[in-house]
Amino acid sequence: MKTTKVILSLTIALFLMTAPFILANNDPNKNNNKEATTEVTEDKATIVGVAASNADFSTLVAAVKAAGLVETLNSEGPFTVFAPTNDAFAKLPEGTVDSLLKEENKGTLTSILTYHVVAGKFAASDVLKAIKDNGGKFIITTVNGEKLKAYTKDGKVMLKDAKGNTATIILTDVEASNGVIHAIDSVVMP
Repeated sequence: MKTTKVILSLTIALFLMTAPFILANNDPNKNNNKEATTEVTEDKATIVGVAASNADFSTLVAAVKAAGLVETLNSEGPFTVFAPTNDAFAKLPEGTVDSLLKEENKGTLTSILTYHVVAGKFAASDVLKAIKDNGGKFIITTVNGEKLKAYTKDGKVMLKDAKGNTATIILTDVEASNGVIHAIDSVVMP
C-alpha cells in the first residue's frame, strides 16, 4: 500500500511538472506554423503593431484602420509618430471622433493622422538637439506637408499645430521595427 502511494505521488508530481509544457505545445489556439508566426511577430513590431498592443492607443489604431493607413504605417519607413493617446482624443469636442471615423470623412481623417507622422526616425534626443540648435524652436514638416513647431516649456517638449493649439510629449522613444513613437496628450490639427 505504501509503495502504491509513493508511485501515485510521484506520477502526480511528474504530471504537474510536465503538464504546462505538454499543454503549451498542444494548445489548439496557438499557431504552430513557423512561417505564419514569423510574419505575425514582424508585424507586431511595426508602429501599428506596437500601438495596437497598448490599450492607451486604441482610438488611434481605430482611426488608422478607418483611414486605410495600416499598410503604410506597417511599411519599412522609418517613421516618427507623435501618437495621441485615448485621453488626447477624448479632449476633442463631443462627436468629433465618431464623425471622423465615418467613411465620408476618410480624407479629413487621413490628413489629421498624417499630420502626426514624420518621415525618418527621430528619437527624443534628436528632437531636443534640433530645438536647441535652432534657437529654441524647430519646425517639423509632417507627412501631410504641413508644419509643426517643436519647442520646450518648463522642461517639457511641446508641439504647436497650424491652428495654434499645443500638445505635450508625455512618453518618448517607444521603439518599433520601422520607427519610433512619442505619445502626446492632445490631437494636433493641420
